[in-house]
Amino acid sequence: MGFTVGGFETFSQRQDEGVNASENERRPTDRRAPSGGSRGGDSRGSRGGDARPPRRDDQQAEPRERLWPDLPEDITGDELGEDFIKDDLRPLSMDNARWVAKHLVMAARCIDEDPDLAWEHAQAAVRRAGRIGVVREAAGLAAYRAGHFAQALTELRAARRMTGSNEQLAVIADCERALGRPERALEIAGSAPAGISLATTVELRIVAAGARHDLGQHDAALVTVQVPELAQDDLEWGPRLRYAYAEALLLVQRVDDARQWFLKAAAVDPEGLTDAEERASELGDVPRSPDGPVSDPQSAAGDNEVFQVLDLHDD
Repeated sequence: MGFTVGGFETFSQRQDEGVNASENERRPTDRRAPSGGSRGGDSRGSRGGDARPPRRDDQQAEPRERLWPDLPEDITGDELGEDFIKDDLRPLSMDNARWVAKHLVMAARCIDEDPDLAWEHAQAAVRRAGRIGVVREAAGLAAYRAGHFAQALTELRAARRMTGSNEQLAVIADCERALGRPERALEIAGSAPAGISLATTVELRIVAAGARHDLGQHDAALVTVQVPELAQDDLEWGPRLRYAYAEALLLVQRVDDARQWFLKAAAVDPEGLTDAEERASELGDVPRSPDGPVSDPQSAAGDNEVFQVLDLHDD
């Protein structure tokens, strides 16, 4: 995952696209993105579609005893962009703003290899800049990646109040799922305000599908991710969406279709953020090309019916 001015690159950069209703937080996946299927988890984790990392015990949720983690000497804070300190951290003194920015840089640098350390750095930034929305957002996303979902909710809700942004609404909903509240996740997804981005809308659908799986509503989960965007190959969240759809097909016993859609997910996932190719292999022989797995051409005719089922923008 990464950090961009304004927040971590959550779902889009994470691997989880489909989460298992029953195995959920119970098994990592992503979040990098929110949840959608049934085997994954939610984050770039173990098996695939969801974006969520495994949940941690409350006893593990607090940072280590030191007040804040050390900063390497080569970090300046300018890595976030030349205007970040001047604009986003404007209410702070220059020295304090630079100190906060350095910890945010380190949070981004550590987020994949050591999410707990990333969370410590983000929390250090919050201690000195807790009234700045972008800082609270960074802390919330770091907590989410580290599996501290209650803390993530607190931070992301605070950030949303401060900034008015709905960019992390799918992460908020996925945290509710991780905390065992799928109904609340569905409520958030169903009441999303008008005007949110297509990426956020799709991520919310992936989370909502995972929540439906949690409730045993597998047919409803399938319809939730049956959208025209499944046909597009160049979308950053495409692997997770296709993975969530394949997972939903599998849970309604459409095994051959599920295998084909795991292959389609793998075809647009060159970085291997999901385990779609492995999942397809588990379901049968995988046709291959010299460049990797390919989907069965015979399945293309069936795609059109999928894309006509639900228009994402007509909700």
